[in-house]
Amino acid sequence: MGLQLSPIRHWLQHRQLQRLIRSYQVRSVRLEASSKCQLKCPLCITGVGTTRQKEHPVGWGHLSFENFERFLALNPTIKRLELSNYGEVVLNPDLPRILALARELKVKVYIKNGLNLNHLSEEMAEALVRYRVRGIKVSIDGASQQTYAQYRVGGNLEQVLANIRTINAYKAQYQSPYPALKWQFIAFGHNEHELPLARQMAAELGMAFKVKLNYQPEQFPVQNPDFVAEQSGLGVADVRSYEQRHRRVYSPACLQLWTAPQVNWDGKLLGCCVNHFDDFGNAFEVPLAQLLQSERYQYAKAMLLNQAPAREDIPCTACKRYPRVRQMPFYQELNEALQSQKTR
Repeated sequence: MGLQLSPIRHWLQHRQLQRLIRSYQVRSVRLEASSKCQLKCPLCITGVGTTRQKEHPVGWGHLSFENFERFLALNPTIKRLELSNYGEVVLNPDLPRILALARELKVKVYIKNGLNLNHLSEEMAEALVRYRVRGIKVSIDGASQQTYAQYRVGGNLEQVLANIRTINAYKAQYQSPYPALKWQFIAFGHNEHELPLARQMAAELGMAFKVKLNYQPEQFPVQNPDFVAEQSGLGVADVRSYEQRHRRVYSPACLQLWTAPQVNWDGKLLGCCVNHFDDFGNAFEVPLAQLLQSERYQYAKAMLLNQAPAREDIPCTACKRYPRVRQMPFYQELNEALQSQKTR
């Protein structure tokens, strides 16, 4: 009898997931406010200049206020927006107006994919607080300038910390808990020794602290895996070890095709934050719900659930993560994510 429980449970979970997918209405979207960035981080496609190449799907630009206004008018059910992806959101001069409109329309805004926060005007800092951006993740991979600048090439740690203090000052002025701030630290071999100090500095600034694993562990490999595994709280020191241990994809961006589709600054529907290969149409021209029902978008989702073979015209086929996703299906994660979204 016990041998039959596993397939029965799998069948029930599959049926529950299909019901969730059919009933789910997208209210959360990732809309890039700027793909431009001033740093030269060596493992980032923006930092190395890939996105600036002619006809690259992501490209180099800012989301305009007019396009933002049009997007919300086309998609009035959207209630939650993530504004960061490949670039530095606060470089967009239209951002204060964008945040003001989102606040007026009761759309919650997050910048949790990350900021490097090397440049922040007073106007921009106040706007982040005044218009109640819910959360911001700041990428700070070091507790000293020498260590920090090895990856955040062109960055100035003292300026970043000063900008965080400016945001905190406006939070005090407005008596607001927002934006909630989190210090994100990618663990590398050259910075792992500064993890405890960085955690302490984050606490002093009123920030949460997160250790992020390196997606390319052959670059800047950690020197003390046991120490990093303990500091990360995950019991592992790199993405490969995480996936081997847990048999699940680390931070599966593929979920976003269902829960929070990624839209580029120029309106291209990318589906997920990793896709920089091709798009599924333009969400500034057509309502998002219509694009999400297109044959190619639906086929991409079928591919990711192992319900259809790879196809050359689907951007997922070109993604390095896709073979790993096929080996480690994310049914449970998708089920949990859809359930979580429905309760928000």
